[in-house]
Amino acid sequence: MGNFPVVLSRFSEYNQKSNVVDEDQVGQFVNEIFVLSQINHRYIVKVLGCCLETQVPLLVYEYICNGTLSHYLHGGSRPVPSDGSRIPTVTLSLEHRLRIAREIAGTLSYLHSCASSAIFHRDIKSSNILLDENYRAVVSDFGLSRLVSIEKTHLTTQVGGTFGYLDPEYFRSGQLNDKSDVYAFGVVLLELLTCRKSVSSDSSSSEVLAMSFKSMLKQSRLLVMVDPHIARDVEGQELVPIVAKLAKRCLKSNGRNRPSMKEVAAELDELTVT
Repeated sequence: MGNFPVVLSRFSEYNQKSNVVDEDQVGQFVNEIFVLSQINHRYIVKVLGCCLETQVPLLVYEYICNGTLSHYLHGGSRPVPSDGSRIPTVTLSLEHRLRIAREIAGTLSYLHSCASSAIFHRDIKSSNILLDENYRAVVSDFGLSRLVSIEKTHLTTQVGGTFGYLDPEYFRSGQLNDKSDVYAFGVVLLELLTCRKSVSSDSSSSEVLAMSFKSMLKQSRLLVMVDPHIARDVEGQELVPIVAKLAKRCLKSNGRNRPSMKEVAAELDELTVT
Protein backbone atom coordinates (compact mmCIF):
# COMPACT_ATOMS: atom_id res chain seq x y z
CA MET A 1 0.00 0.00 0.00
CA GLY A 2 2.96 2.31 -0.41
CA ASN A 3 4.09 4.65 2.33
CA PHE A 4 0.73 5.69 3.78
CA PRO A 5 -1.29 3.93 6.50
CA VAL A 6 -4.55 2.13 5.80
CA VAL A 7 -7.37 0.60 7.83
CA LEU A 8 -8.59 -2.97 7.44
CA SER A 9 -12.25 -3.79 8.10
CA ARG A 10 -13.37 -7.38 8.34
CA PHE A 11 -16.64 -9.17 8.97
CA SER A 12 -15.64 -10.29 12.45
CA GLU A 13 -15.62 -6.59 13.47
CA TYR A 14 -19.36 -6.59 12.84
CA ASN A 15 -19.78 -9.78 14.87
CA GLN A 16 -17.03 -10.25 17.46
CA LYS A 17 -18.62 -13.44 18.82
CA SER A 18 -18.26 -15.46 15.65
CA ASN A 19 -15.92 -16.04 12.74
CA VAL A 20 -18.85 -17.24 10.67
CA VAL A 21 -19.84 -14.81 7.93
CA ASP A 22 -23.62 -14.59 7.65
CA GLU A 23 -25.63 -13.44 4.63
CA ASP A 24 -26.37 -9.98 6.07
CA GLN A 25 -22.67 -9.31 6.55
CA VAL A 26 -21.90 -10.48 3.02
CA GLY A 27 -24.60 -8.15 1.73
CA GLN A 28 -23.18 -5.18 3.64
CA PHE A 29 -19.66 -5.96 2.43
CA VAL A 30 -20.70 -6.13 -1.23
CA ASN A 31 -22.95 -3.09 -0.85
CA GLU A 32 -20.18 -0.98 0.67
CA ILE A 33 -17.81 -1.79 -2.20
CA PHE A 34 -20.52 -1.10 -4.77
CA VAL A 35 -21.66 2.22 -3.29
CA LEU A 36 -18.18 3.60 -2.63
CA SER A 37 -17.06 2.65 -6.14
CA GLN A 38 -19.72 5.04 -7.48
CA ILE A 39 -18.56 8.16 -5.64
CA ASN A 40 -15.47 10.30 -5.17
CA HIS A 41 -15.83 13.11 -2.66
CA ARG A 42 -13.29 14.75 -0.36
CA TYR A 43 -15.46 14.17 2.72
CA ILE A 44 -16.34 10.53 2.02
CA VAL A 45 -13.96 7.79 3.16
CA LYS A 46 -12.11 6.12 0.30
CA VAL A 47 -12.04 2.36 -0.09
CA LEU A 48 -8.67 1.36 -1.52
CA GLY A 49 -9.31 -2.32 -2.15
CA CYS A 50 -10.60 -5.59 -0.82
CA CYS A 51 -9.35 -9.11 -0.24
CA LEU A 52 -11.68 -12.05 -0.82
CA GLU A 53 -9.03 -14.79 -0.62
CA THR A 54 -9.16 -15.11 3.15
CA GLN A 55 -11.50 -16.94 5.53
CA VAL A 56 -12.83 -13.56 6.64
CA PRO A 57 -12.92 -11.08 3.68
CA LEU A 58 -11.30 -7.69 4.20
CA LEU A 59 -11.94 -4.12 3.06
CA VAL A 60 -9.02 -1.70 2.88
CA TYR A 61 -9.79 1.97 3.66
CA GLU A 62 -7.74 5.13 3.81
CA TYR A 63 -6.62 5.88 7.36
CA ILE A 64 -8.39 8.83 9.01
CA CYS A 65 -6.12 9.74 11.90
CA ASN A 66 -8.32 11.40 14.52
CA GLY A 67 -10.96 8.74 15.02
CA THR A 68 -14.67 9.38 15.27
CA LEU A 69 -16.71 12.44 16.12
CA SER A 70 -18.38 10.36 18.81
CA HIS A 71 -15.06 10.01 20.67
CA TYR A 72 -14.63 13.77 20.87
CA LEU A 73 -18.20 14.46 21.95
CA HIS A 74 -18.76 11.56 24.35
CA GLY A 75 -15.32 10.36 25.41
CA GLY A 76 -13.82 6.93 24.92
CA SER A 77 -10.55 5.69 23.48
CA ARG A 78 -8.94 7.48 20.57
CA PRO A 79 -6.73 5.95 17.90
CA VAL A 80 -3.00 5.62 18.51
CA PRO A 81 -0.93 7.06 15.64
CA SER A 82 1.47 4.76 13.82
CA ASP A 83 4.46 6.49 15.46
CA GLY A 84 3.13 5.58 18.92
CA SER A 85 2.50 9.19 20.03
CA ARG A 86 -0.65 10.13 21.90
CA ILE A 87 -3.32 12.28 20.31
CA PRO A 88 -3.98 15.25 22.62
CA THR A 89 -7.41 15.70 24.12
CA VAL A 90 -9.27 18.35 22.14
CA THR A 91 -12.44 20.20 23.08
CA LEU A 92 -14.21 21.09 19.87
CA SER A 93 -15.01 24.80 19.70
CA LEU A 94 -18.29 26.17 18.37
CA GLU A 95 -16.46 27.07 15.16
CA HIS A 96 -15.19 23.51 14.79
CA ARG A 97 -18.64 22.06 15.45
CA LEU A 98 -20.37 24.30 12.92
CA ARG A 99 -17.75 23.48 10.34
CA ILE A 100 -18.18 19.75 10.97
CA ALA A 101 -21.96 20.14 10.66
CA ARG A 102 -21.51 22.00 7.36
CA GLU A 103 -19.20 19.31 6.02
CA ILE A 104 -21.58 16.48 6.93
CA ALA A 105 -24.57 18.37 5.53
CA GLY A 106 -22.73 19.19 2.30
CA THR A 107 -21.70 15.56 1.88
CA LEU A 108 -25.24 14.28 2.41
CA SER A 109 -26.55 16.90 -0.01
CA TYR A 110 -24.05 15.58 -2.58
CA LEU A 111 -25.17 11.98 -1.96
CA HIS A 112 -28.85 12.86 -2.31
CA SER A 113 -28.75 15.12 -5.33
CA CYS A 114 -25.34 15.39 -7.02
CA ALA A 115 -24.12 11.81 -7.40
CA SER A 116 -25.02 9.90 -10.58
CA SER A 117 -27.71 8.07 -8.59
CA ALA A 118 -29.20 9.31 -5.33
CA ILE A 119 -27.63 7.56 -2.33
CA PHE A 120 -29.43 7.27 1.01
CA HIS A 121 -26.80 6.61 3.69
CA ARG A 122 -29.25 5.03 6.15
CA ASP A 123 -26.88 4.99 9.14
CA ILE A 124 -25.69 8.54 9.79
CA LYS A 125 -24.44 8.82 13.38
CA SER A 126 -21.52 10.41 15.20
CA SER A 127 -19.58 7.12 15.33
CA ASN A 128 -19.71 6.97 11.52
CA ILE A 129 -18.23 10.46 11.15
CA LEU A 130 -14.42 10.39 11.12
CA LEU A 131 -12.16 13.39 11.74
CA ASP A 132 -8.99 13.88 9.70
CA GLU A 133 -5.76 15.61 10.71
CA ASN A 134 -7.47 19.01 10.42
CA TYR A 135 -10.61 17.82 12.27
CA ARG A 136 -12.63 17.88 9.07
CA ALA A 137 -15.55 15.46 8.83
CA VAL A 138 -15.29 12.33 6.68
CA VAL A 139 -18.45 10.24 6.29
CA SER A 140 -17.93 6.47 6.55
CA ASP A 141 -19.75 3.11 6.79
CA PHE A 142 -21.90 2.66 3.71
CA GLY A 143 -22.84 -0.94 4.43
CA LEU A 144 -26.55 -0.11 4.82
CA SER A 145 -26.68 2.55 2.09
CA ARG A 146 -28.99 2.33 -0.89
CA LEU A 147 -28.63 3.67 -4.41
CA VAL A 148 -31.86 5.03 -5.85
CA SER A 149 -32.59 6.02 -9.43
CA ILE A 150 -33.34 9.70 -9.88
CA GLU A 151 -37.00 9.16 -10.78
CA LYS A 152 -37.75 7.30 -7.51
CA THR A 153 -38.61 9.16 -4.32
CA HIS A 154 -38.31 6.26 -1.89
CA LEU A 155 -37.53 2.58 -1.40
CA THR A 156 -39.43 0.03 0.65
CA THR A 157 -36.85 -1.91 2.67
CA GLN A 158 -36.39 -3.93 5.80
CA VAL A 159 -35.79 -1.27 8.45
CA GLY A 160 -32.09 -0.68 9.08
CA GLY A 161 -30.12 1.87 11.07
CA THR A 162 -29.29 2.67 14.68
CA PHE A 163 -31.76 3.30 17.48
CA GLY A 164 -31.65 6.92 18.56
CA TYR A 165 -30.96 8.08 14.99
CA LEU A 166 -33.72 6.09 13.28
CA ASP A 167 -36.40 8.10 11.49
CA PRO A 168 -39.69 7.14 13.23
CA GLU A 169 -41.61 7.50 9.97
CA TYR A 170 -39.25 5.06 8.23
CA PHE A 171 -39.48 2.73 11.23
CA ARG A 172 -43.27 2.62 10.96
CA SER A 173 -43.61 2.39 7.18
CA GLY A 174 -40.42 0.74 5.96
CA GLN A 175 -40.27 3.43 3.26
CA LEU A 176 -36.75 4.85 3.06
CA ASN A 177 -36.14 8.27 1.52
CA ASP A 178 -33.72 11.18 1.75
CA LYS A 179 -35.60 12.65 4.72
CA SER A 180 -34.54 9.63 6.82
CA ASP A 181 -30.94 10.87 6.55
CA VAL A 182 -32.17 14.37 7.41
CA TYR A 183 -33.64 13.05 10.66
CA ALA A 184 -30.41 11.26 11.59
CA PHE A 185 -28.42 14.39 10.78
CA GLY A 186 -30.72 16.33 13.13
CA VAL A 187 -29.68 13.99 15.94
CA VAL A 188 -25.98 14.48 15.12
CA LEU A 189 -26.61 18.24 15.18
CA LEU A 190 -28.01 17.84 18.71
CA GLU A 191 -24.93 15.85 19.72
CA LEU A 192 -22.73 18.69 18.47
CA LEU A 193 -24.76 21.18 20.54
CA THR A 194 -25.08 19.16 23.73
CA CYS A 195 -22.28 16.55 23.82
CA ARG A 196 -25.01 14.10 24.88
CA LYS A 197 -25.37 10.63 23.37
CA SER A 198 -28.30 9.85 21.08
CA VAL A 199 -29.45 7.35 23.71
CA SER A 200 -28.26 7.55 27.31
CA SER A 201 -29.10 4.92 29.90
CA ASP A 202 -28.44 4.11 33.51
CA SER A 203 -29.62 1.35 35.82
CA SER A 204 -33.16 2.69 36.03
CA SER A 205 -34.01 4.48 32.79
CA SER A 206 -32.93 5.53 29.31
CA GLU A 207 -33.09 8.90 27.56
CA VAL A 208 -33.53 9.48 23.85
CA LEU A 209 -31.80 12.72 22.92
CA ALA A 210 -34.29 13.77 20.22
CA MET A 211 -37.23 13.37 22.61
CA SER A 212 -35.49 15.19 25.47
CA PHE A 213 -34.59 18.04 23.12
CA LYS A 214 -38.18 18.50 21.96
CA SER A 215 -39.38 18.48 25.57
CA MET A 216 -36.80 21.04 26.71
CA LEU A 217 -37.54 23.26 23.72
CA LYS A 218 -41.24 23.32 24.61
CA GLN A 219 -40.33 24.36 28.15
CA SER A 220 -37.93 27.07 26.87
CA ARG A 221 -35.10 25.29 28.68
CA LEU A 222 -32.79 24.66 25.73
CA LEU A 223 -29.68 26.04 27.49
CA VAL A 224 -30.00 23.35 30.16
CA MET A 225 -28.98 20.83 27.50
CA VAL A 226 -26.32 22.82 25.64
CA ASP A 227 -22.65 21.98 26.24
CA PRO A 228 -21.31 24.69 28.63
CA HIS A 229 -18.16 25.03 26.51
CA ILE A 230 -20.19 26.67 23.76
CA ALA A 231 -23.18 28.00 25.72
CA ARG A 232 -21.07 30.58 27.54
CA ASP A 233 -19.50 31.97 24.35
CA VAL A 234 -20.94 35.23 23.05
CA GLU A 235 -21.21 33.68 19.59
CA GLY A 236 -22.80 30.59 21.11
CA GLN A 237 -25.55 32.59 22.75
CA GLU A 238 -26.42 33.98 19.33
CA LEU A 239 -25.91 30.94 17.11
CA VAL A 240 -27.01 28.02 19.30
CA PRO A 241 -30.75 28.95 19.16
CA ILE A 242 -30.51 29.20 15.36
CA VAL A 243 -28.87 25.77 15.07
CA ALA A 244 -31.39 24.34 17.54
CA LYS A 245 -34.28 25.57 15.38
CA LEU A 246 -32.68 23.91 12.36
CA ALA A 247 -32.31 20.66 14.32
CA LYS A 248 -35.97 20.90 15.33
CA ARG A 249 -37.00 21.11 11.66
CA CYS A 250 -34.80 18.12 10.79
CA LEU A 251 -36.54 16.12 13.53
CA LYS A 252 -40.12 16.78 12.40
CA SER A 253 -42.26 13.66 12.74
CA ASN A 254 -43.58 14.03 9.20
CA GLY A 255 -40.73 13.71 6.72
CA ARG A 256 -42.40 16.04 4.24
CA ASN A 257 -42.02 18.86 6.78
CA ARG A 258 -38.27 18.37 7.09
CA PRO A 259 -35.88 20.42 4.94
CA SER A 260 -33.77 18.71 2.29
CA MET A 261 -30.08 18.26 3.00
CA LYS A 262 -29.39 20.84 0.29
CA GLU A 263 -31.47 23.36 2.25
CA VAL A 264 -29.80 22.37 5.52
CA ALA A 265 -26.33 22.79 4.00
CA ALA A 266 -27.25 26.23 2.61
CA GLU A 267 -28.53 27.41 6.00
CA LEU A 268 -25.42 26.19 7.82
CA ASP A 269 -23.20 27.88 5.22
CA GLU A 270 -24.75 31.19 6.24
CA LEU A 271 -23.73 30.76 9.88
CA THR A 272 -20.27 32.03 10.77
CA VAL A 273 -18.35 32.47 14.00
CA THR A 274 -16.51 35.78 14.18
